[in-house]
Amino acid sequence: MKLLNVGLPGQETPCLLDSNNRIRSLEGVCDVISSDFLANDGLQALKNLDVDSLPIIEKPDRIGAPLLNPGKIIAVGLNYDEHIKETGGKQQDEPVLFTKAVSALSGPFDLIERPKGATQVDWEIELVVIIGKPARYISEDDAEAHIAGFCTGIDVSERYFQKSRSGQWLKGKSADTFAPIGPYFVTLDEFKQYQSCAVSLDVNGKRMQASNTDTMIHSVKKLVSYINEFMSLQPGDLIFTGTPEGVGLGMNPPQFLKAGDKVVAEVEGLGAQQHNVVDYSA
Repeated sequence: MKLLNVGLPGQETPCLLDSNNRIRSLEGVCDVISSDFLANDGLQALKNLDVDSLPIIEKPDRIGAPLLNPGKIIAVGLNYDEHIKETGGKQQDEPVLFTKAVSALSGPFDLIERPKGATQVDWEIELVVIIGKPARYISEDDAEAHIAGFCTGIDVSERYFQKSRSGQWLKGKSADTFAPIGPYFVTLDEFKQYQSCAVSLDVNGKRMQASNTDTMIHSVKKLVSYINEFMSLQPGDLIFTGTPEGVGLGMNPPQFLKAGDKVVAEVEGLGAQQHNVVDYSA
């Protein structure tokens, strides 16, 4: 099942994508696709749905984030060897974890806004895990039982804030619009290929990142189990699983996003995002 939310910010309604890639409304069938929806067994309630009976939405005003109101956004750093090399980092024995503010969440076609004072806004295409069930100290073998599905995501980063502002990475990871996800959320039963899917990102029509999740250092199952050692996981929590090589910071000289740039990002099987970059304006 491919689920999405359609509508202006704060006015989204739940939808799904049918087998012909038509958007069909779930309004009146379920609540908006959110952490509460997952916590209340919303996926189970949709299993025997007659999709063909649902009204078609021909021209949606906006496609929002396919999972709203996540409890937390956990991200993984340095999870692809070539990315570690390009940024001058060193592979760690254990996964590197950081957080992104929930307020950074945005939709797959929303603007990416360079925050006030930004000079080094960078791109990072990522596979995003959507947690479906509460988890405490689960093993890698049990990880799939707690995953609702996956979506495309970009870990937008302000590198100067991240590296030179005396503190945790979250300073450069949490500005508004810095966690776009979507366009849809694909449930695990329809997306078993999460550990072998292509990921790519273009800036102004030029391919910057092209890799595959099969080159991750730490697998999805390992990441879910590992993160769960340090915190419980709840329905609707998001895990950004790391980015491959090709980020702006790793170029010689480094290249960063500026107002007017266009970003296109895709995880194979999870759909593509398109964003125009703008500067913050009060």
